[in-house]
Amino acid sequence: MSWQPVLDIAAFIFDMDGVIVDSNPLHRIAWEEYNRRHGIETTEAMQRRMYGKRNDDIVRDFFGSQLTDEEVFAHGAAKEALYREMLKTGIERALVPGIKQFLERYRAIPKAVATNAEPANLNFVLDGAGLRPYFLAAIDGQQVLHPKPDPEVFLRAAEALGVAPKNCVVFEDSQTGVQAGLAAGMRVVGLSTTHAELPGVALLIPNFNSPALEPWLTGRSARAE
Repeated sequence: MSWQPVLDIAAFIFDMDGVIVDSNPLHRIAWEEYNRRHGIETTEAMQRRMYGKRNDDIVRDFFGSQLTDEEVFAHGAAKEALYREMLKTGIERALVPGIKQFLERYRAIPKAVATNAEPANLNFVLDGAGLRPYFLAAIDGQQVLHPKPDPEVFLRAAEALGVAPKNCVVFEDSQTGVQAGLAAGMRVVGLSTTHAELPGVALLIPNFNSPALEPWLTGRSARAE
């Protein structure tokens, strides 16, 4: 099926963790192991607070607000190195079902990644899974002053694509990400990889193989013609 962008939908912006790669279960394991090495037992409440946040916020939550910026950065980098070591042999298996086929099907649509993740993780996923050619822009958490739920990362992505925010569709799995997308003036498609419910999304799907996704996208374009 061929679908060309119209005034209504002109670009797609993707979060990474939980949207491109179903990595949150492994992030949970990595945080639990890393915290244990530092004498911290990770509770379920801590894990849930981690979703959708940038590492500096997570580290200060887990280790305390008294840390210097340098200590926060060091903890975050060390944990992410542990995460990448765990993921390196299984990145293809961890991709959200249907993502590669969706990106190929909509190759002509301008696309960006906008994530709170560190650049090393973003590069690891895009290059390791061979996905970088699909994206015209990739904005990570260190390129913005204010992480999600602030809309800055999505607005920067739209600017990089040369598309008005109102004409962008965001794919998100976290509540902070949904808040950021809505604050940016974009419509948000939620993926239930992390949360069963995501208030505010225009559509909630389990993955990119969902039969509900194509009709929603084409229905939007039909109404705009």
